Amino acid sequence: MSTAAPSAAPIVALTEAAKHFGPVRALDGVSLSISPGDCLGLVGHNGAGKSTLVNVVNGGLAPTSGSVAFPASGAASALAAGVRSVFQELSLCPNLTVAENLRISHSALKGMNWRAPARAEIRAALDQVFPGHGIDADAPVDTLSIAQRQMVEIAIGFAPRGTEARLVILDEPTSSLDAGIAEQLLSHIKQFCARGGAVIFISHMLGEIFEVATRILVMKDGKVVAEKPAGGFTRQGLVDAMGHVATEAAAAQAARAQGEEVLHTPEGLRARKGEIVGLSGLAGHGQAEALARLYLGATSSWRSPREAGMVFVAGDRGRDGVLPLWSILRNASISILPQIARRGMVDRTREAEITAEWKARIGIRTDDVTNPILSLSGGNQQKVLFARALASAAPVVVMDDPMRGVDVGTKQDVYAMIRAEAARGRTFLWYSTETEEVCQCDRVFVFRNGEISAELTGDEITEERILEASFEMEGA
Repeated sequence: MSTAAPSAAPIVALTEAAKHFGPVRALDGVSLSISPGDCLGLVGHNGAGKSTLVNVVNGGLAPTSGSVAFPASGAASALAAGVRSVFQELSLCPNLTVAENLRISHSALKGMNWRAPARAEIRAALDQVFPGHGIDADAPVDTLSIAQRQMVEIAIGFAPRGTEARLVILDEPTSSLDAGIAEQLLSHIKQFCARGGAVIFISHMLGEIFEVATRILVMKDGKVVAEKPAGGFTRQGLVDAMGHVATEAAAAQAARAQGEEVLHTPEGLRARKGEIVGLSGLAGHGQAEALARLYLGATSSWRSPREAGMVFVAGDRGRDGVLPLWSILRNASISILPQIARRGMVDRTREAEITAEWKARIGIRTDDVTNPILSLSGGNQQKVLFARALASAAPVVVMDDPMRGVDVGTKQDVYAMIRAEAARGRTFLWYSTETEEVCQCDRVFVFRNGEISAELTGDEITEERILEASFEMEGA
């Protein structure tokens, strides 16, 4: 909680701000002010209007009606007022180094000798937010893990860049970070607000919201439906305020299916038919690489089978998941085309029927599945990737941290779908950076230094056992 006294002049003030995209009211008359010392927790289901709100605040979108002002500074723009944004969809240039990416947003770095101060500034920012980060300022971004890229993007958001940051918008900032690194960020947020900065914190991890927020704002259908000091909400009260998006009753939890072993890798990763197998451990210790080797080994064939044996749900959807030039329909249906083709021709009617069914089952927020995939919010794009995988007939589903950016209500719906599919004999391999998710699995392999350090089943699957296996325990 912040100890800074709020200024009489807010950093930003919205008055009846609205944003319409044709008939869609993405933001519907929101009034809001954020003062120094505030940490506003912003929650709501995917498509509730959170991204539109912050884009109006940061100047990325002009409101259709209403106003946005910056009273504390009197600035005419969000940039001049010290508003910074760190989005869930990373915007770093992969072919540039860490320091060169800082230079893009730092107009004061000019002349022939800008590299040395750029290196010094990004190192200082990384050291302040993520002590012991180990990231080289001269490393090309495409050589970094997704967690390291997110750390760099966050550090750039807080870096001075010629003028001090006054309001930093963080959209799902911990989605690729393990628990230890996430805790470093949350600690920095509290310090930043205590010094008089302000933060808009968007997260579907309610524990993080309650840890850092001074007040919480709940959005639904483009409107603010609840706003209180953080202490005025309970977890269940917050979930109830968000409402529920599932259009079908969730499938009942089923007992773990028993079946024959369907895979066993040389490194010791194995799974049985109907089993949900989790991969855990600190981020960057080989879990994603193990899944990639498994999936590519099973699917890299010049001749595509009519029914694939394995399907993949990406966590880094921008790099490994969505096809950005295609529609929602085409992105969702690509996995089932061989199944619905007749003499090499796709049955478009059947394709539309299956896509509509999964749109309803998983709650994809769109009026028209022929819209571009990029018209959806990040969380709804992730739902399309789930629909693509679950609509296929593949008996094994490989999931690489797939819940990044998915709201808490939808997570519960997807968990139930996964459990129901497993009860019907489908096998899931699920890497997650969230221990809470891993603890829902039937079997868990904990990775450390690129190898499996522990295999846990049943009652052994606890946060304590996973953490114990994640760290190399040294005796006195």
